[in-house]
Amino acid sequence: MKVDVQLDGRPEDAAARARELVALGADGLFTFEGAHDVFVPLVAASGVVEADLMTNVAIALPRSPMHLAHTANDLQTLSRGRFRLGLGSQIRPHIERRYGTEWSKPAARMREMVLAIKAIFDAWEGNSPLRFEGEFTTHTLMPPTFNPGPNPYGPPEICLGALGPLMTRAAAEVADGLLVMPFNSARHFRERTLPAIEEGLALGGRSRSDLAIYPQVIVGTGRTPEELDAAARGVRRLLAFYGSTPAYRPVLEVEGWADVQPELNVLSKRGEVAAMTELIDADMMTTLAVHGTPEQCAAEIVARFGDHADRVCCYFPGYPVSNEHVAELISAVQAARP
Repeated sequence: MKVDVQLDGRPEDAAARARELVALGADGLFTFEGAHDVFVPLVAASGVVEADLMTNVAIALPRSPMHLAHTANDLQTLSRGRFRLGLGSQIRPHIERRYGTEWSKPAARMREMVLAIKAIFDAWEGNSPLRFEGEFTTHTLMPPTFNPGPNPYGPPEICLGALGPLMTRAAAEVADGLLVMPFNSARHFRERTLPAIEEGLALGGRSRSDLAIYPQVIVGTGRTPEELDAAARGVRRLLAFYGSTPAYRPVLEVEGWADVQPELNVLSKRGEVAAMTELIDADMMTTLAVHGTPEQCAAEIVARFGDHADRVCCYFPGYPVSNEHVAELISAVQAARP
């Protein structure tokens, strides 16, 4: 099983950190759209490493499909065919109040976004004129001046981040890959995600081989009691943040913890981070994330996803994980293919 790890979003550090992570054994690097641009670090990394590169995720709804197509096409060239465009929808408050754009029908919009970008790629490859007319976006003009022509490595893969059934079905219907959201559990993945994947594939007339599945996992790892305690605190803080969002309640619901979500939401509005973290107990932490030595975490990752995916994206949130432990985790996951 291949392992992708997060590349820090600071552009001035991206090249050096990319070299470091690849030296630790990472098969791929992904960026998160946080305090920095999601694409710029990958531009820096593309010139210094041979690893796979991915946005995980670029927030799609505030962007034009044409902008995304141009950026993805250029990164595909810079990385010599190793780029994947990972897209996500974000939640309504961020789209309306942070990005200042329109929110409606997120799954339908994301489905159309993927189809529009594929239509643009198809036109650039010379396979058909650009004529995409959807409910939310239209692209029917492509003069030669603005056409980069066929990509020497072919169009990049388009992946869609999803949690709920509507978005998961949309990803399985039209995308090349599904980014399984990191706030998840083995039971939710089995009982909710996999059936939605099958429904989406059927809608698109596709087979399982047409869709890559990329699970994302929150990892708390260490060896000493002090390291494991620090990792647990970082993981629990992130789980509390995710759990405060109503969109993530279905995961808690499957596990019998639905009542925790409104409590977390109230505390988040008060800014009571410590109290939120305390609501995530050890059972919740090890169900929604993985925690333990690098070998224990690797075994759990493979047990949850090894039958359904050939690569996994790992996060090490909010604690000082050592390069040695990252390398040991990567090696253990890579060696544990079922």
